[in-house]
Amino acid sequence: MAVTTEPTEGSSAVTSRAGKARTGADRRGTGGEGGVLNVFSHGILLLWALMVTLPLLWAVMSAFKTDREIFTSPWAPPSGLHVDAWGRAWSQAHMSEYFLNSLIVVAGSLAGTMLLGSMAAYVLARFDFPGNRFIYFLFVGGMSFPVILALVPLFFVMKNMHLLNTYPGLILVYIAYSLPFTIFFLSGFFRTLPTSVAEAAMIDGASHTRTFFQVMLPMAKPGLISVGIFNFLGQWNQYLLPTVLNVGDEDKKLLPQGLVALAVSQGYKGDWSGLFAGLVMAMLPVLAAYIVFQRQVQAGLTAGALK
Repeated sequence: MAVTTEPTEGSSAVTSRAGKARTGADRRGTGGEGGVLNVFSHGILLLWALMVTLPLLWAVMSAFKTDREIFTSPWAPPSGLHVDAWGRAWSQAHMSEYFLNSLIVVAGSLAGTMLLGSMAAYVLARFDFPGNRFIYFLFVGGMSFPVILALVPLFFVMKNMHLLNTYPGLILVYIAYSLPFTIFFLSGFFRTLPTSVAEAAMIDGASHTRTFFQVMLPMAKPGLISVGIFNFLGQWNQYLLPTVLNVGDEDKKLLPQGLVALAVSQGYKGDWSGLFAGLVMAMLPVLAAYIVFQRQVQAGLTAGALK
């Protein structure tokens, strides 16, 4: 004979109270661990923000000081806005010419990098053909190849092609230098875009070229802006390649080379305020680009994860 035992009202209440107590304890434990983790992570972020921001603010303050104030009171705010150092850096140090050279080279190389990189990434991400993965991994492997190992053969290749000390030669090298990361970044982004939109465009009679430029490329705008900012930052601050490929041509020097030339030409004169002013001039375009496009950069970085 089977004996069944029905839970009484008292035992059910005890069990319910015990379960709630365990749940509350678990929540308190989880909340305590989460609070400690949040404090630690926010502390690390605050420390990192100070490490990045304070040198930038110090450089900006020093650009508005006199040379005497830089050495006597390096951490104090400037006594006044001494803008004569900016004029010296812009005219006497030829920073205006270096700035214009950098704009020409970076504008051409950035346009070529984004055009060729987006087209190659779209084909590798959306079309299946023999050798697709092999070509993709060749580009990915290009990111791990140190540029310094290619300087000597690159110099002689550019010399034989009569592209040394020229804008087109430097632009082509910048494009080749930036393509691996651009294709790696954009190919993953293009894979997240819906296939149905491209299929609808093809059904309406659009060619592959029109589908890419009028349909898929506008949809990839966050990713394009993100990788464009990274490429602009790397190409604007590039020093090694223009130093090797612009040998002996003062008229073709770029802004990083100009800053080094300004620092070396000081000698015992020590125009430190002018040097800081030139440094801030070099930083302003990058800061302005990121401030303007910061929302698009963040959207492009998280688009693949949120898809």
